[in-house]
Amino acid sequence: MIPFCDPVRCQAAGCVATVCTGRGVPSNNELFERSCRAIPGGVNSSIRAFKAVGGSPYVVARAQGPYVFDVEGKRYVDLVQSYGAVILGHAHPAITAAITAAAADGTSFGAPTPREMKLAEAIGERVASCERVRLMNSGTEATSTAIRLARGVTGRDRIVTFSGNFHGATDALLVAGGSGVATLGLPGTAGIPNATVANTIVAPYNVVPQLDDQVAAVIVEPVAANMGVVAAVPGFLAGLRAECDRVGALLIFDEVITGFRVGSGGAQGLLGVRPDITCFGKVIGGGLPIGAVGGRADIMECLTPIGKVFHAGTLAGNPIATAAGLAVLNELDDDVYTELASRAGRLSALLTEACSAAGLPAQFPVVGTLVGMYFGAGPLPTNFDAAKTTSEASYAALFQAALAEGIAFAPGAYEALFVGLGHDADVMDQIAVAAHAAASNAVRALG
Repeated sequence: MIPFCDPVRCQAAGCVATVCTGRGVPSNNELFERSCRAIPGGVNSSIRAFKAVGGSPYVVARAQGPYVFDVEGKRYVDLVQSYGAVILGHAHPAITAAITAAAADGTSFGAPTPREMKLAEAIGERVASCERVRLMNSGTEATSTAIRLARGVTGRDRIVTFSGNFHGATDALLVAGGSGVATLGLPGTAGIPNATVANTIVAPYNVVPQLDDQVAAVIVEPVAANMGVVAAVPGFLAGLRAECDRVGALLIFDEVITGFRVGSGGAQGLLGVRPDITCFGKVIGGGLPIGAVGGRADIMECLTPIGKVFHAGTLAGNPIATAAGLAVLNELDDDVYTELASRAGRLSALLTEACSAAGLPAQFPVVGTLVGMYFGAGPLPTNFDAAKTTSEASYAALFQAALAEGIAFAPGAYEALFVGLGHDADVMDQIAVAAHAAASNAVRALG
C-alpha cells in the first residue's frame, strides 16, 4: 500500500503530489497500479487510459495556466485542457476566487439559487436560440435529456445521428460514435439491448438524410470534434434545418465542445444555423461538472414541472459549478476568441511544419479555435469513414515522443487539440521546439 505523503518531507523534496511512494518522489506507474486495484482499468473515463497509444498514463498532481504537473514533478504543456473544458488556463484567478467564495456559502442545497438563474440568463443572452435553459450535471445528461424532450414534444420515437459524432455515454446514441468509442476500437458498446437503439438511425456526416414523419429529432455536432475535427461542408447544417422543418422534426445541436469554445454564440452563431435545442457542457462549468439544455421556450417548457417530460437532479445547478461558469463567461469576449483563433492557427502551423520537416505525413485542420489531427497524406476527411483512415500508429508514436518532450496530447487519435489563454507566445515557442524533436523521434520509432 502506498502511504499518504508527509507534507513537510515531501514539500522539502519538491513533491507536488498528494500521495507518494514514501521516498519523497512519487511514481506515476506505482500510483496507476494502485488505481487499477481500486478502479476498473485505473481510470474513471476510458479515454484517460493509454490503451490506444501504449504505456500507462501520467498522474496529474496539479496544474497552472498552460501546464499540468505529474506526481513525479514533470511539467507538460497541456493541449488537452480537460478535453476543452478549460479555456482561461488552469487555476485561473477569476475561477478559483469564484469557487472559493461559493464554497464558503455551502456546496449544495437542493433548492434554487441566484447563481443558477444568472448562468441560465448568461447562456440565453449569448446564444439566441436558447430562450429557456435547464442546467444539469454533464454533457451526457444534456444529450439524453434533449433526446427525451424531443420525443416527448413530437410524440415520435426515431432519432437520427451521424457516424463519428460522439454525444456522450447515452445508450441510444452510442452507435458508431467517434472519440472515445473509436479510440477503443469499438463500433458501439456492450450492454445496450438492440431494442434501445432500434429507433436510432445513423447517417454519414456531411450528407443530409431524407427524413420521414417518424423522426423526432436529428442530433448533430455542428463541428465534428470527435473524429479529428471535421468541419460541416457548406449547406449541410442548413440542409438539416430545412429537412427537419419539412417533416416536423426537431434539430438538436450538440455544442458540448463548441459551445463557448469557438465563439460567444457557439458554432451556431458562427455558422448561422439556428437549432431548436442545444446541448452544452465543459466551458460553462469553468472546469467543474455541468451540463445544460437550451432551446425555444415552447419546447423547453414541456419539461417538468410545467410540462410532462421529466427531468430532475439533486446537484443540477450546483452553486459551485455555476459560480465557476459565470466567472469564465464573464472573461470571454470577442477579443479573447480572436486571440484564441490566432493561437489555434499558429499551433496548426507549427505542428504541420514539424511533421513535414521530419517526413511524417500529418495534417492539423483548424475550425475556429479548434485544432484537429489527421495522419496521412490524402485529402482531409469529411466523414467518419475517411477519418478512420488516419494512421493511429503514427499518432501513437508522435504522442509518446511529444510526451517525452513535455507536450501532452490526448491519448487518442480522434480528439481535438485545445489552446487557451494560458498558451501565450512563449509557450507556443516551447511547443515549436518540442514538436520538431518529437516528430523526428516519432519517425525513428516508426522505423
